[in-house]
Amino acid sequence: MTGPSVPRSRGDWYDSVYDRREAAGENVHGEAEFVHSWGPTSLLDAGCGTGRVGRELARRGVRVTGVDIDPEMLETARRRAPDVRWIRHDVALVQLRELFDAVLLAGNVINFLPPARRQLAVANMATHIRHGGLLIDGHSIKPNETQLADYDGWAAACDLELVGRWSTWQHDPFEESSDFSVSVFRKGRA
Repeated sequence: MTGPSVPRSRGDWYDSVYDRREAAGENVHGEAEFVHSWGPTSLLDAGCGTGRVGRELARRGVRVTGVDIDPEMLETARRRAPDVRWIRHDVALVQLRELFDAVLLAGNVINFLPPARRQLAVANMATHIRHGGLLIDGHSIKPNETQLADYDGWAAACDLELVGRWSTWQHDPFEESSDFSVSVFRKGRA
């Protein structure tokens, strides 16, 4: 007979999925490897959730600040990486008064926002990028989700220039039929 199960937060449940996949030998750090390949020393992990990507980048020596609106996800992030700065706030509104080498919007963050707030979020994140720094975004592009033409327009309005686009975090080429996009934008002319 087993004892009563201990309730787990959504954040703990989410992380446990990746923990099991990693224990089974799967590389679950594709996003972190992609971001790290661009060489940032500081990163704003926007919509960080449990901090899964930010924690890995911090382990690799990047100074990470994570922002998310979900308290359960942040509880997990804080417990698993207490030395990283985790902030509960809305990515469309947060004002950190600091600039980063890169801002990351991974894991479909832009599609989780209400459509009317997506452009605001891109514009707000752009204010947190140093000149020559990067906005790195990964999101699905299904019919009712954020379309690339819209995203590219929002980015251009914020002095962000597209420097590369792939269909996966492993740098697979992007094609017209791709249903996922990983885009890298640079702020201003480097």
